Amino acid sequence: MSCGDPHDTECGEVLDHLYEFLDNEMNEGDCVKLRVHFEECSPCLEKYGLEQAIKALIKRSCGCDDTPADLRGKVLARIDSIRSAQRRAEPVGVTEPLVATEASAAE
Repeated sequence: MSCGDPHDTECGEVLDHLYEFLDNEMNEGDCVKLRVHFEECSPCLEKYGLEQAIKALIKRSCGCDDTPADLRGKVLARIDSIRSAQRRAEPVGVTEPLVATEASAAE
C-alpha cells in the first residue's frame, strides 16, 4: 500500500512493522520514524487506528482465557522460525499446525 505521497519511510515498510509498533517491540528510533510517518500519512494513520481498535477488542474479549502452555510454545517457536527465515531471506513454509487436535488435547 502507498498513499502516493513521498515519505522518509515508505508506507509498505510502516505497515510491515505495524504490529511490532502496536506491541511495543520496536526500538525508540524506529518508533519515532513510524510516529512521524503517521503524522504525514492519513491512510497509514487510519490503518494504525483500526488495528489498534481490533487489538483492544480482542484483549477485552479474550483477555481472561488462559492459553494452553503447549500452544503458546508452538506459537512462539513458529514466530522465532519466521523471524529467523526473514533475516536469512528464505521462504517460510508451514511445517506443523498450531491448532490442537482432539488427539493432542486428550494427552
